[in-house]
Amino acid sequence: MPQVADGTGAEHERIARAEDGSAAWRDWGPYVAERAWGTVREDYSAEGDAWEFFPHDHARSRAFRWNEDGMAAFSDVKQTWCLGLSLWNGRDPILKERMFGLTGPQGNHGEDVKEYWWYLDGTPTHSWNTWRYHYPQAEYPYADLIAANAARSRLEPEYELVDTGVFDDDRYWVVTVDYAKDGPHDLLMRITIENAGPEAATLHVLPTLWFRNTWSWGYDVEKPSLRLDGERVVGAGPSGALALRGEGAPEVLFCDNETNTARLFGAAADESPAYPKDGINDHVVGGAATVNPAQTGTKAALHYEVELGPGESRVIRVRLSETAGDPAPLDALGLGDGFDAVVEQRAAEADAFYAALPNAPSDADEARVLRQAFAGLLWSKQYFHFNVNKWLDGDPGSPPPPPGRGDVRNGQWRHFDADDVILMPDPWEYPWFAAWDLAFHCVTMAHIDPAFAKAQLILLLREWYMHPNGQLPAYEWNLSDVNPPTHAWSAIQVFLIDGGTDYGFLARILHKLLINYTWWTNSKDKDEDNLFEGGFMGLDNIAPLNRSTLPPEVGTLEQADSTGWMASYALDLLEIALRLARRNDVYEDVAVKFGEQFLRIAGSANSSGMWDDQDAYFYDVLHLADGREVPLKVRSLVGLVPVVASLAYDEPGVRTLPEFRRVLNQYLVKHPELGSAFHRRAFGDEQVYLLALVSPERLTRILKQVFNSEGLLSDHGIRGVSAYHREHPFTVEVGGVEASVDYEPAESTSPLFGGNSNWRGPVWFPLNALLIAALQHYESHGETGVRIEDPLGSGNALTPGEAADDLSRRLISLFLPGPDGRRPADARYPLLSADPRWKDNIFFYEYFDGDTGQGLGASHQTGWTAMVAHLILTRRR
Repeated sequence: MPQVADGTGAEHERIARAEDGSAAWRDWGPYVAERAWGTVREDYSAEGDAWEFFPHDHARSRAFRWNEDGMAAFSDVKQTWCLGLSLWNGRDPILKERMFGLTGPQGNHGEDVKEYWWYLDGTPTHSWNTWRYHYPQAEYPYADLIAANAARSRLEPEYELVDTGVFDDDRYWVVTVDYAKDGPHDLLMRITIENAGPEAATLHVLPTLWFRNTWSWGYDVEKPSLRLDGERVVGAGPSGALALRGEGAPEVLFCDNETNTARLFGAAADESPAYPKDGINDHVVGGAATVNPAQTGTKAALHYEVELGPGESRVIRVRLSETAGDPAPLDALGLGDGFDAVVEQRAAEADAFYAALPNAPSDADEARVLRQAFAGLLWSKQYFHFNVNKWLDGDPGSPPPPPGRGDVRNGQWRHFDADDVILMPDPWEYPWFAAWDLAFHCVTMAHIDPAFAKAQLILLLREWYMHPNGQLPAYEWNLSDVNPPTHAWSAIQVFLIDGGTDYGFLARILHKLLINYTWWTNSKDKDEDNLFEGGFMGLDNIAPLNRSTLPPEVGTLEQADSTGWMASYALDLLEIALRLARRNDVYEDVAVKFGEQFLRIAGSANSSGMWDDQDAYFYDVLHLADGREVPLKVRSLVGLVPVVASLAYDEPGVRTLPEFRRVLNQYLVKHPELGSAFHRRAFGDEQVYLLALVSPERLTRILKQVFNSEGLLSDHGIRGVSAYHREHPFTVEVGGVEASVDYEPAESTSPLFGGNSNWRGPVWFPLNALLIAALQHYESHGETGVRIEDPLGSGNALTPGEAADDLSRRLISLFLPGPDGRRPADARYPLLSADPRWKDNIFFYEYFDGDTGQGLGASHQTGWTAMVAHLILTRRR
């Protein structure tokens, strides 16, 4: 059944027109990252130290090579133009042009943003978007945050901005930015400033328009320009001419988006731009003569100085639209009542759009969670530009980079050439795409914009992304790293949410994933026994060993999760092939292949040392060079991945596929030992079939571990590692080195993978969501006899589907006010969880404390944590 609205309403009409090309409503959006400094793309060092090569201190003065960053910023789809917001409280040493955070080496748990902002609303065409920021009135404590976190160990909590006292007595500004479109290229920016403090205060507000620097790198690119034309800033670039105007009579400041080489690199003053990128900053903060008196440049700001009493607020209206000839007086430029009417209309249309979603919640708190989850997902759409060939060799207008950089990172990916808007995991902490994260982003996105979700999945399979050998790129830090193969699963979910009719999309996905599946079998099944390695597999530090760097002289690691992922991948491709074969029997052979492939993997997994019958759990197995086999007996999500490998289908679904039925039955007759992975059940008058790596009998035993509150089950979902290991850590000695895993419910105490995430205890959304889907598969197979005591010892026996509903409820509860009125994810700080100005602004954290539910890691991980919206819309009421 479709999970999208019926397509009526103003926003649905805009989506339809964007898709058919009749109106380019997606041309502008929040495509500007919160952070471009410290990224791999901007790193041209010999050793690959991205944080050190381009630090935060350089960002205000140094032109970015690949993409821009900013606050509350919109850009066109190729980021020629950017429109964002800068602020100054009169005390900071620099303008607040971008969010500040600690680098990986600075944080006691890796990189970590130290600001409070939220994505409150948005629509798929970005006809309506809302952003909010709480800006301290006291001097921002840059040095204190760096020093205090440096003094803390990995065993201590992070020192946050709220800990510094800058929000005491409510001495901060509430800054809200609403964007509304009156046309595809007519952007209304409403900035609302509120003084939350007890005394009058002054805030400098600078809506800023600038060009991404495309002209300084030695290519034949014409430099664009901005200039003052009457009461508006006009500019011309490759994508056309636009005009910016703001109400009132702000001071208009100009500089160039070019590097201040004198400040950063000691260049002579006459060799550095006269009005460089930080010119507006230096002028506003220090009164320097660093803005162009000729009122022209490639970066321009409207400077408002706003003084407000306690509790007072002010609205500033700004409009960016296509130029219309001679300048007109401001009252004719739509900054008054007409402006407000458009803003209110777009807000109302957004309300109607979300109210029309099937199964939309009636509960106000759930509706708020749903709306802000989608908003964060939409604000996470970022322009991502990365040509690896040019990055490795350098630009003709820049000094050549050090030789051998390709040996450090991404040297085998010269074909990679991204120039697209992509859903990012987190706009500050992870401002780059990640392959398996994207799969979850697209499932949630499909509920509101299935066309965009499908385009994203196809994009990663295109020739300029996928490696010629079939591997999908992982993420910019290591394009060759191995992520779980979730692309096919995501494609099926998107197909079904969209109504299950776009078979062309499924066919495009299948053709490319056949190549990717072959890459997996050729590169990650060393012994060709259908037991897979893989390394990292997206689970960072979950194992006692770094699974990506195990020396070959030590041995090989056959991974329960890699093998489970591949079994699941085979079933996903089988499901796609079956759906296509019902319409085109050419695909029946593909279905046969993946039916057999799954059975072989399931047979190997169930008969190998991965399954421990005494513990009733799957474990990784280390095959040492001396011939010994060592199971790594950690009860973690690694051993649950095999449960995900399940597919139910009914008799009518294969009735027209005689070859598939014949060959699969014949294969099972020849290999009766594989029968434990194939099950038939009567469901009404029809037979229902279940292919599952884990049989219903074993599933019952495994789920006793899963739904044990002293094991994997928490109040808010399934933990990464069982709480059993709190008192019983697992230890193994490999190559004379002892490695161990215990239960760590909060931040990581290990430096593995940078130490900024932790899978050894906290709750993560992606595997929980997949487990929920698997339990629903078992339920759809009819009466299996599987009953789950939830929680163990309660006497409360649930069917798999009922257990899936309970897991959904637990995950959703992270964001809902509890009995004390606080959301568990923010309960640590009363200011965030109880203060009226804060408590309804929801953070979507990367992961959650396995004991308390407190949010941890990236605070805007609206990629896969936005799966909460999917759970709200798809759970059974």
